[in-house]
Amino acid sequence: MEKYLLLMGAVIMICILMSRLLEKLVVPSLLIFIALGMCFGENGLLKIPFNDYVSSNIICSVSLIFIMFYGGFGTSLKAAKPVLAKALLMSTLGVVFTAGLVGLFAHLAFDLPFVESLLVGSVIASTDAASVFNILRSKKLSLKDNTDSLLEVESGSNDPISYMLTMTCVMVMSGQEVSVPMLLFQQIVFGILCGAIIGKGAVYLLGRFPFAGPGGRTIFVFSVVITAYAFPATIGGNGYLSVYLCGMIMGNSNLVQKRYLIHFFDVLTNVAQVSIFFLLGLLVTPVDLPSVFLPALGVMVFMTFIARPLVTAVLLLPFGSSIGQIGIVSWAGLRGVASIVFAILAVLYQVPMRYNLFNLVFCVVLLSISFQGTLLPWISKKWKMIDYASDVSKTFNDYQEESDVDFIKLHVEQGHPWLGKRLWEADIPKDLLMVMIGRDGQNLIPNGDTSIQEGDLLVMAARGFEDRENLELRELAIDKSHKWNGKTLKTISLPKHTLVIMIQRGSSTVIPSGETEIEAGDTLVIARPRSTLK
Repeated sequence: MEKYLLLMGAVIMICILMSRLLEKLVVPSLLIFIALGMCFGENGLLKIPFNDYVSSNIICSVSLIFIMFYGGFGTSLKAAKPVLAKALLMSTLGVVFTAGLVGLFAHLAFDLPFVESLLVGSVIASTDAASVFNILRSKKLSLKDNTDSLLEVESGSNDPISYMLTMTCVMVMSGQEVSVPMLLFQQIVFGILCGAIIGKGAVYLLGRFPFAGPGGRTIFVFSVVITAYAFPATIGGNGYLSVYLCGMIMGNSNLVQKRYLIHFFDVLTNVAQVSIFFLLGLLVTPVDLPSVFLPALGVMVFMTFIARPLVTAVLLLPFGSSIGQIGIVSWAGLRGVASIVFAILAVLYQVPMRYNLFNLVFCVVLLSISFQGTLLPWISKKWKMIDYASDVSKTFNDYQEESDVDFIKLHVEQGHPWLGKRLWEADIPKDLLMVMIGRDGQNLIPNGDTSIQEGDLLVMAARGFEDRENLELRELAIDKSHKWNGKTLKTISLPKHTLVIMIQRGSSTVIPSGETEIEAGDTLVIARPRSTLK
């Protein structure tokens, strides 16, 4: 075990150090992690033998729980509302129809037994949240007509249906007696009820229980995630559906110190994705892949160019979706970690299969991420579906603390109107309280007679702004070709009632003024009232 932990730690460390380089690559960064695993594996450079499907299933399933939760947590229902019906249709009927079409193709093309063919279709029927989120966010791919929100909700919520179809096929093939309607009823109803109750309960406790700082809240939410999956799974419900719904309820609630949760789960899910894809690369035996390559290629081509576009068109055309949206949603049906996890689960049940299901699905996923994932930004540009005025990131809790009181700091420089005055003499607004002064390496608790000196760092408290429904924050990434690159803020043209409130520059944050010069690589945070939006 120590060797595997050492290996995993080294790989994660390498991936973190390579993160800036990976962002510049054309291919999705998740492919690099798979390639690293294959290089370390049995047929790779280090020739590490690893074929433990049981341990792989546990690690991947637990990682998928947190990926599913954070996918729901980061999904803005307000942003997704215009496309929510489309997304839910794609994540339910879309999965069923895709599984059926792919199963029919595998049955006719490769002469597989029908239930075995349906198992193949069920395992790969869902789009992968980790792959879709990774590409949309790493490439900053904001899409028109709320298509990015549609893809996020669909890919985050369709795994439960794929899981239910997979388990139904596995039970039938293994000779177990199963009532399909009752199984689906238990999975869906128990999953929804548990997710809603646990999510609402967690929000209630987070708002009223006196936790021991951000750490206590984070550990509590960590335990909520585990419970939201394990409890419904224990009583016959769908744990993935429950944990996704729980995350969505919590993420769309006003939680105190939410940004600490975002920081923690953002890091945790990134590590989970790295671990899963590296582990799957380590688990696969490359010399066994040629025997399933042609069937995998056939399934991937049929699904990409026939099944997924047909299903997408049938479900989205009644909503009046544009051809561009239908085309992008069709192309962005990436397969990923969920499909491989379900394949491992089927392998552990030892159902009879003509092809090794893990190897077959692994090839499909590899082809899907390589081909569809790499070309998704290019396809989006060709279809003219990229929204350059928006940003795919919908969560801004890093910029604004959700609490009753906020703290601000102010450096006193020469010429400041408060310089040399005592606090009771300074023209400080009545709703602003001076709570601390940093001076010469010491922290002073001031009173009305404390004088303000040059070089002081003033820390003040004020009531936090809570009217988030009427304030919109957006991110704008600046590259070398952007028209604002090299200009000062006072020289650029911004709409009325719009303000650049912050600039993220590398690892530092800049509070701008009119003289601040915009540089390539900057991310501008722009605020404006929603009432000004058309």
